[in-house]
Amino acid sequence: LELGFLIKLVEGTLDGSGDVGFDPAGLKANPEEYAKRQVREVKNGRLAMIAISGMTHHYFLTGKGPIEFITQIPNFKSCTAAAVETTLCR
Repeated sequence: LELGFLIKLVEGTLDGSGDVGFDPAGLKANPEEYAKRQVREVKNGRLAMIAISGMTHHYFLTGKGPIEFITQIPNFKSCTAAAVETTLCR
C-alpha cells in the first residue's frame, strides 16, 4: 500500500481520499454498487462507535464491564442452562 501512495505522490495525483488503487477483488467495477458499499461501511462504523460509547458510559456509571454485567443478571445462569437442556442452544 505504501508503494501506491508513493507513486501517486510522485505523479501528483494524490487527492487525499486515501484511495491508492488497491482493489484485488474488483469491487469498484460497478460504481453504483460501490457507492452503496461505501455508505454501508460508514453506517456500520457509526453504529460501532455508538456501541462502544454506550459500553464505556455504562462502565463509568456502574463500574462493571459488559460481560461482568451480563453474568450478574438474576437467573442468567438458570436461563442459559434451560436453553441448553431444551436444545435451543448447544
